[in-house]
Amino acid sequence: MLIYCLLFIGCNRPENVTYIDEYPPVYPDYTDITIPYNIAPLNFLMRNNPEATEVVLKGEHSNILIRTGEKVSFAERKWRNFLQAEKGKTISVEVKAKIKGKWLAYKTFRWFVVADKIDPYLSYRLIEPGYEVWNGIQLRERHIESFKERVIADNALTEGSCMNCHTYGNQDPNLSFFHLRGEKGGTILNRNGELRKLNTKDGDMVSSVVYGSFHPTGRWGIFSTNIIIPAFHIYRSERLEVYDTESELYLLDFDHNKIIKVPEIKQLSIRKYRTFPVFSADGRSIYYCEAPSVELPDSIRQLKYSLLRIDFNPDTQTFGNRVDTLFSADETGQSVCHPKVSPDGKYLLYTVADYGTFPIWHRETDLQLLDLRTGEVDLLEEVNAECSDTYHSWSSNSRWFVFASKRDDGLYGKPYFSYMDSNGKAHKPFLLPQKDPAWYDYTLKSFNIPELSSGKLPFDAMAIEKIYHTIEAETLTLISE
Repeated sequence: MLIYCLLFIGCNRPENVTYIDEYPPVYPDYTDITIPYNIAPLNFLMRNNPEATEVVLKGEHSNILIRTGEKVSFAERKWRNFLQAEKGKTISVEVKAKIKGKWLAYKTFRWFVVADKIDPYLSYRLIEPGYEVWNGIQLRERHIESFKERVIADNALTEGSCMNCHTYGNQDPNLSFFHLRGEKGGTILNRNGELRKLNTKDGDMVSSVVYGSFHPTGRWGIFSTNIIIPAFHIYRSERLEVYDTESELYLLDFDHNKIIKVPEIKQLSIRKYRTFPVFSADGRSIYYCEAPSVELPDSIRQLKYSLLRIDFNPDTQTFGNRVDTLFSADETGQSVCHPKVSPDGKYLLYTVADYGTFPIWHRETDLQLLDLRTGEVDLLEEVNAECSDTYHSWSSNSRWFVFASKRDDGLYGKPYFSYMDSNGKAHKPFLLPQKDPAWYDYTLKSFNIPELSSGKLPFDAMAIEKIYHTIEAETLTLISE
């Protein structure tokens, strides 16, 4: 058995140790979690300010020993070799800390290393979590097998324009989009090695497209248009409510620069809001959220969205003549948003809140999982916390998902990963590791829409600066019904 000794502080070794039956106060909480074999080192911080710390990772084939202070960090190469050797095995983590001159040995916790790889790249928008300031925005890409990170779009280079979050198709780095606002903005489409800037508003559309996803072929995108209103209120602990006064669904044909409105089924006299559309894994259905209109903002707590499904025929670019309800706001008394289909087509992951369509300010917001084969709903009690859990994305093998959670402090959204095993059971999530385990303590930014990708994006912030300033937006034409 190999033993790696990474760092020593003098001869400050544990002696006269007292054993206590509780887990060590580690941050992030990495106790008893399931991890992929290709994750970056799970560096952590001891929250009790120890004079010294000893950590032993015990695997079946090798061990790692560290003697350090309050920050526990692992060498990347040795960590990578260690996880490769322990793939499919369980690692025991033993922690001892010297507190006020006395050594304490904590309860051993475990890391379950699975052979199911997680997609190695993660993109996200970094933004202040409040509503007063949004002018400093960046889209970034992180290599989660290491600590390498780069900026893929920076609004300091695009005249301070707002930019919306970055979305992949099929977790493919060569198929993605984000919206770049401002006078020279448009929808930035990354497709087949080419960057395009699109003007997606035409005719009587109320806005350019907002929320959307790609068809599996990459030819089409399904989007909503939204008139989005922020409003302040004093209900419970929420500071801000964001809602739509109008929203509709449109199909975009990227090959022919066409826009087709998705027809309403069983049209009633009451106006409906339709938003958050996504394609099914086979591309023959569209899932979306719909709510009847109410008086806004006065009746905001009565604004509740259901989850619906409609057929789509890619051969004729036509839609079905009936709608199926998968989650009923009338029956549950709750509101659903952000549906995301697993790439294998088995599951639909979505967010549920008490009301509304913008759940990040709602402490009660939770993730739920619908089994599309059986109709059973998993409340994901192992995954959810007391604060908002939302903005989720699947890994390409359907065995991992990432989501933004405010569980640490109720204010800052941070990316957490959860494993989905072969039985459809989700496991305790863990926070994206950082090289400096105290990084989250002094970083005053929220992670919006963390999205996993199977590879590195083919553009950077300089390319986005160029397309913003020098390229005219292509016009897409709304096809009359």
